[in-house]
This record gives sequence, structure tokens and C-alpha cells, in this order.
Amino acid sequence: MNKGELTKAVAQATESSQADAGKAVDAVFEAVSSAVKAGETVAIAGFGTFAAKTRAAREGRNPATGEKIQIAAKTSATFKPASALKNL
Repeated sequence: MNKGELTKAVAQATESSQADAGKAVDAVFEAVSSAVKAGETVAIAGFGTFAAKTRAAREGRNPATGEKIQIAAKTSATFKPASALKNL
């Protein structure tokens, strides 16, 4: 399912127009993205939890040359599904 299909499904489920459903879907994605970027955790009961995870700097290896390289620390988004979603 892509975003367009999700929008159609929301429109059908809520008996609203696709334009209104598209605005709602965009608003949900924007709210989740903004919260995770701010370092907050977003927990949706029965679905899962979105959070930001910081990975420490580490030493890696270039697979082509075998040369050691430094990999910088970074923060990325993570998703942990709820048990109801895991046990499908």
C-alpha cells in the first residue's frame, strides 16, 4: 500500500473526500515526523512506537580497500511494532 492507496482507504472509511483524507494523512505524518525530530516518542496503541535513536561514532572498514574509516555518530528514526501488530 502506498500513500495514495492509504488516502483512498481513509476516505472510504470516514466517508469523506479524498482531498480531506489526504490532508488528514499528511497531518498525521507531519505530526509524527515533527515529534520524532524533536526527540519525543510517539506511541500509538495497538500499532507501535516511533522514536529517535542515536548511534555512537564507530570505526568501520572500507570493503574495497580494507582501509579503516571513522563513521560519524548519527540519529535516525526507529519503529517498534506493538504486539498486536507483531502477532498477525
